[in-house]
Amino acid sequence: MLTPREAARLLGISYPTIKQWILSGSLQTVKTPGGHHRITESSLKPFLEKDQQKQPAESRERYRRVSGRNQLVGKVVSIRVEGLLAEVVLAIQNTHVTAIITASAVRELQLKKGDTAAALIKSTDVMIERLEDPA
Repeated sequence: MLTPREAARLLGISYPTIKQWILSGSLQTVKTPGGHHRITESSLKPFLEKDQQKQPAESRERYRRVSGRNQLVGKVVSIRVEGLLAEVVLAIQNTHVTAIITASAVRELQLKKGDTAAALIKSTDVMIERLEDPA
């Protein structure tokens, strides 16, 4: 029996999402004497099988293979290699994300313009900029 957090990690989804599934009845659980939800691995099987039928870029499978959960999928719009480093720009929805990686990583991944790729973001610092004057 899995806790909701364990099940969420196994599926590669957020804890709030699995709680919604439980509360809406989309995912059956067993309650402990203390009223806590527990989930059998067999009840997760249909979700995993459905996910395996998706295209690799849409599947949550890759989230289960990487510890970072902030993964943004987009198209490579430019690659500039200079010496040991490379600048890779991804178009993600209506914005661009730029990453500086090693030139050898670009070669190993065989990245080229037009490829679908994911930016994996792991940071301890987030800055906020005010875009409007305070009222």
